[in-house]
Amino acid sequence: MAKSGPAKIAQEVRQEAKKITWPTRKETFVSTGMVFVMVFLAAIFFFLIDQLLSTAVKAIFN
Repeated sequence: MAKSGPAKIAQEVRQEAKKITWPTRKETFVSTGMVFVMVFLAAIFFFLIDQLLSTAVKAIFN
């Protein structure tokens, strides 16, 4: 097995960091918007399920 010292690791990290492609401003805004939409939809879904289960439990115990 080859030895890899701190200098070799730092060199490999720099090489890998050069391969990073950052998203554009537009891609960032679109992704953020999609996250907000999905969170909103999930919140509505869980609210409706909660209301349905709450109504069902009340009907069972009354």
